[in-house]
Amino acid sequence: MARSVVPVWGPGLTLVLQALPSMLLSPILSYTAAAFAIRSRPALANKLSRTGLTVAIFCVFKIAARWTQILRRRIDRRRLGPDVVEVPRLKLKWPGNLDYFPFAFEALEKGYVGDVWARFIETMGNTFCTAVLGQDEIFTSEPEHLKSMLATEFSSYERGPQSRNVMQSILGSGVFNTNGDLWKFHRNMSRPYFSRERITHFDVFDRHSNEAITKLLARSAELVDNQPSAVDFQNLVSCFAMDCATEFLFGLDVKSLDAPLAYPHAPPRNHASARFAKAFDGVMDKAIVRFRLGVTWPLVEMFWDRTREDMDVIDEYIRPILKEKLRLKAERSELSNEDKASTIHMDEEAMSLLDHLVLLTDDEKMIKDELLNILMAGRDTTSSLLTFACYMLASHPSIMSKLRAEIIGAVGTRSRPTFEDIKAMKYLRAFIKEVLRVFPPAPMSIREAAKSTVMRSNGKQYYVPAGASIKGSLLMLHRRQDLWGPDAEVFDPERWLDERNEKYVLANPFIFLPFGAGPRICLGQQFAYNETSFFLIRLLQRVESISLAPDAQPPNTIPPTDWASAQGRKSFEKIMPKSHLTLYVAGGLWVRVKEAPEVNL
Repeated sequence: MARSVVPVWGPGLTLVLQALPSMLLSPILSYTAAAFAIRSRPALANKLSRTGLTVAIFCVFKIAARWTQILRRRIDRRRLGPDVVEVPRLKLKWPGNLDYFPFAFEALEKGYVGDVWARFIETMGNTFCTAVLGQDEIFTSEPEHLKSMLATEFSSYERGPQSRNVMQSILGSGVFNTNGDLWKFHRNMSRPYFSRERITHFDVFDRHSNEAITKLLARSAELVDNQPSAVDFQNLVSCFAMDCATEFLFGLDVKSLDAPLAYPHAPPRNHASARFAKAFDGVMDKAIVRFRLGVTWPLVEMFWDRTREDMDVIDEYIRPILKEKLRLKAERSELSNEDKASTIHMDEEAMSLLDHLVLLTDDEKMIKDELLNILMAGRDTTSSLLTFACYMLASHPSIMSKLRAEIIGAVGTRSRPTFEDIKAMKYLRAFIKEVLRVFPPAPMSIREAAKSTVMRSNGKQYYVPAGASIKGSLLMLHRRQDLWGPDAEVFDPERWLDERNEKYVLANPFIFLPFGAGPRICLGQQFAYNETSFFLIRLLQRVESISLAPDAQPPNTIPPTDWASAQGRKSFEKIMPKSHLTLYVAGGLWVRVKEAPEVNL
């Protein structure tokens, strides 16, 4: 969407104005002190200009402030214990480690997912501070650090103001963008809806998976150069996940699967049904730009909000549904208690999350914020998980054959799976867990220290000052050979069924954190397992084989030849995994599928 040319009060302007007093205090005090000194001792004016004296005093102020900060930091660290030390700090070539930015941007655009950290892990270890412009930004892939951050010392870490400000115009005050009592209120408001009875009601999954797989097979039936037409599987499951999520949340899906599938090397055709999904993708892309710009993002959004037009499209869809639900609630409030109870009981089976929230509050903004928070988690993570599941099926035909044999043996080629069927499929569960391990949908967990604290691991105690940003890499954690064994980079579902599961995972559960841990653990993790399992079962009931289609892949998204000489998975990856808020395949995951012969089992 084109940006509006009419200047508005953008979110960046508010943040810049809030920061101005602290930014201007030192220059104003320096100028005032210089003016007072010249007035008190006119002889100074003959030796120094007012500007020169102001600069000199400003430098003295800054040096004094810096030394005061160092002293206070040292006292604070020693207060936490005699063995507490600073996190190892990067020392790059440019002042303030500013050369980190061009390296990081190039790695994000052209490199393998995680390259930005892998380079430094080789020399710094699994925990270090990037120290860009002196900021405390700590990277870690230590399970003990993540355990304390997410669980045992939960109150010491929170969603920091930087990430909350980035997402404010999108997520508002929803469960993923708040702390403290407000976060507890939002979480408690949504938790009851994710009961076992609710998330095992598979009608929504069945309807949308059937539509998605039918479209996949119809496109594959089109021959191009005597071979089946390639399909962007990532786009297909993104639409599937969007329609499931919106029906689950709103009671009505956005029908993104109605949009025609794109052809290789051709721009996607505009379609009215894709408008909501396109707007949703748009706000996520703009959020990523904000995150990459770091503390400077407000400067580029001072007079407009880059998310506004996309959010208007999203609001345009949600607002009338929400208002209608509130109107029905008002009508219900006029019924007798007996009729009211009867109505609620009759509707409970078909109740959406929106219906559930409307029963609890009339606050439109609160309801909308909560719905968008859950939608972001529900759509993007499931889409990512299914995309990389398909990538692994295409890359490992023997694994696909074994998984398909388990599915056909349990439910045949036509029967709709039940919750009990899914629960009994041990290899399916192992396969999904292995996808989550090697390709965690949310590869990074970010927190900010609410107070000064200590991160402990392997006998070391690291000082974490209040306000420090901590980035916990689940991607790096899940692939560490010292935690998972020498085959950590290899995709092998059997590790969840043999002695390796007991040796590594059961002995140290915090090495596997695809859904987080502690009080903020993902509410919808079982929902995600069920949705993914259901789709894969339905897919493999109808599909005999899947192969990658590199000829359909956009040329700039094919792994470069120099990756072959790299270490780990990068050396044999066939696509380019990338990350914004979630993991995805650059350029889409283009595949060809072969429909299974019609067999009634």
